[in-house]
Amino acid sequence: MKPTPAVRRRVRRIVAALAELYPDAHCALEHQTPLQLLIATILSAQCTDARVNLVTPALFAKYKTANDFATARPKELQRMIASTGFFRNKSKNIIDCCRALVAKHGGEVPRTLEELVELPGVGRKTANVVLGDAFGVPGITVDTHVGRLSRRLGLTVLSDPVKVEFDLMAVIPKAEWTAFSHRLIFHGRRVCFARNPQCDACTLQACCPKIGVANGGGKTAVVAEE
Repeated sequence: MKPTPAVRRRVRRIVAALAELYPDAHCALEHQTPLQLLIATILSAQCTDARVNLVTPALFAKYKTANDFATARPKELQRMIASTGFFRNKSKNIIDCCRALVAKHGGEVPRTLEELVELPGVGRKTANVVLGDAFGVPGITVDTHVGRLSRRLGLTVLSDPVKVEFDLMAVIPKAEWTAFSHRLIFHGRRVCFARNPQCDACTLQACCPKIGVANGGGKTAVVAEE
């Protein structure tokens, strides 16, 4: 979607409003190293960050390096991550990913998108999380919240996460990519819910083309929902 001048003006207001509303927005996955963030992000697929954070302390105490994960016994790793769901597939991805880290990168997490997405189980979303929060390299993370809010705010009409990412890259200043993602996620979790969004309490009302007056009663409601 080619951004119009009106969209660019709205984006500036949205970025400023979110920065004021969530100045301390950050990655909710608890980690101390790039490797830990990479593993936690793989575990977060189809799982809440809160659940992942319950699993990772014991996991990271047992497996401290990429080689530790690469040589892990699949059944044992599956048992430790079972509560995150899809544990067999996640276990395979973690082991294969860390084997690639050991074989190709000396056990270190690479710092480029191109190298990260070549790792088993790592797509653009995971790569952008690692780049932005482990290395300070700007990246837009498109999860369900970012996708939903981006459509509601008129920043994209697409549903494919990669296409949404590129639409956002075209209108969001690069320096804001990581922070913008976190702030949009915070807003999606606290206000702009998938169902029954709290439009009356939303500070982005003036920027949101999906907000309209319902039945002339003075209350706002999301219209033309995706």
